[in-house]
This record gives sequence, C-alpha cells and structure tokens, in this order.
Amino acid sequence: MELSLKSEYAILAMLELANHFAIDQPLQIRQIANQQNIPDRYLEQLLATLKRQGLVKSQRGSKGGYILAREPWEISLLEIIQGIEGYDPITENNSKSGQESASLSVIREAWEAAQKAASHVLDSCTLKDLCDRQRQRQIATTMYYI
Repeated sequence: MELSLKSEYAILAMLELANHFAIDQPLQIRQIANQQNIPDRYLEQLLATLKRQGLVKSQRGSKGGYILAREPWEISLLEIIQGIEGYDPITENNSKSGQESASLSVIREAWEAAQKAASHVLDSCTLKDLCDRQRQRQIATTMYYI
C-alpha cells in the first residue's frame, strides 16, 4: 500500500482547489502547478481525469480555470484516488487461485483487514479535513517572537 505520485499530485491539486473554494473563483492550471510544484502538462492530464470523474469543473475564458464540483467536505481522499487510478488500489483483490496453506490464509486475512482499515480511513477523510489540518500546521509552525 503506497500512494502513487499520480494520486499524490491529484490530491495536492484538489487541496489547492479546496483552499480557494470559498472565494468561488476558478484557479488556472499554472496557478495550481506553481503553488503545489506539479508539472503543468501532467497537472493538465490529471485535472482532465478528475473532471471526467465529476470531481472538478472547468470554466472557459480569460478568467477560466478549475473549481471543485462539490463542497470540500463531500469529497473523500478515497474518491480522488479511485478517480485517478481507475480502481481502489487498496482493496483491489489479489487473491490467488487454488488452495493455500493455513499459514498463508491467516496472513492474507490479516492483510485484507489492514487494507479495509486503510480504505475506511481514506474514505472518512475529506478535503475539508486536510484543509483544516494544513491550517493548523501552518499556525503551529508560524511563531512570532517579541
């Protein structure tokens, strides 16, 4: 279980859009790319995929760009990962055909339980949760000395 760079970039882009959700103005690809250090061309492809999945909307014109299709508290990390990867990479069934030993069976059961727990955490964590955590971390790291 590892987060792919593709999913990481998609979540970073969605987080940037979520941070600007209240302003209700679209962000251009170049703005998101600069803020989150994502290659422009790659981000363009990711946002097209997220748009097809119904997670973002695009707006044309000189003031155009991308906005979230729904409120940040309605979009989970699991939904973003599934949208980008095309499947649930955590609970994807990798069962082997045939009989397996009791030892392998109990190991596989433990692994499946871990996968389900990870899936539950990602499904219950929304973009709003990440925005809140990000703000708290920025406040905690910004100290003023008199």
